[in-house]
Amino acid sequence: MFYKNSKFVLLLVMMLTFSVLAAGCGGDILEETPAEQPENIVEESTEEDPEGGEVAIGSKNFTESVLLANIFAVMIEENTNVITNVQELGGTMVAFEALRNDDIQLYPEYTGTGFINMLERTEILSAEETYEIVQQEFQERWNLKWMQPLGFNNTYTLALRQTMIDELGLTTFSDLLDHDEDLVFGVPTGFTERQDGLPGLVNAYGFEFGDVVDMDPGLMYTAVQSENVDIISAFATDGRIPAYDLGVLEDDQGFFPPYYAAPLIRNDVLEQYPQLEILNKLLNVIDDETMAELNFRVDEMAETEDAVARDFLSSIGLI
Repeated sequence: MFYKNSKFVLLLVMMLTFSVLAAGCGGDILEETPAEQPENIVEESTEEDPEGGEVAIGSKNFTESVLLANIFAVMIEENTNVITNVQELGGTMVAFEALRNDDIQLYPEYTGTGFINMLERTEILSAEETYEIVQQEFQERWNLKWMQPLGFNNTYTLALRQTMIDELGLTTFSDLLDHDEDLVFGVPTGFTERQDGLPGLVNAYGFEFGDVVDMDPGLMYTAVQSENVDIISAFATDGRIPAYDLGVLEDDQGFFPPYYAAPLIRNDVLEQYPQLEILNKLLNVIDDETMAELNFRVDEMAETEDAVARDFLSSIGLI
């Protein structure tokens, strides 16, 4: 009787031992097979992506400004979770007021324009000093931030047909003083009212032009080429200067301040969408010649601003 019970007990112990070992092996398999764990445990992260959203990017009403706004838009959309819409506005103060009113959240602006037009400063300083002043003053007055400059200086210059420059023997702005009363001067909208425009230019050099014609910026170059005007206030990085066989004169009195382009953005927007700091990767990636070439592709080759922006950013590895 005892023998039979002993066999029964031994059999029971063996069965219990096998069950424990099986359970132990089963636990090891579960721990070593991550694929059987819930997916949300495998992919869970303690860091959250910055909030996505939408920002409006403004531009002024000329090719370079629209093109830069598109470069900003493509840069943002291809590298962040923020979507954009580009809005072409009017002149400088229209864009600036739209930014202050939060109708747009950023736009391309020029340091010289901020220095002269918004801050109403009159002295001519170096590019570095000008940038530092607008950066500090815009922050304090309007809570607006100048991001890193793009690299090129699109200052104003005076452009004429190269044939006229050769015929009159012109080299500098001052050389125009012997001919200014016979010349028709074509200027972009708003130039006649800006302190860094006609009033300041006349005061610095003493010009008395025969006539001054207020024009759409896009029409000035064809106007001077077709001899409807004799001289225009041109942008130094405009690709139509060489394309239209125009020449530029030297600003020998150093009247025009440096105009380095940079994104101008609302600080509250940058705080809400810190991923927009991606625009600082555009620091010094565009020189004067490159900007002129990009402008030329839009103005003369009929490429769209978006297409040129994408091609450029791709060529330098930023998208």
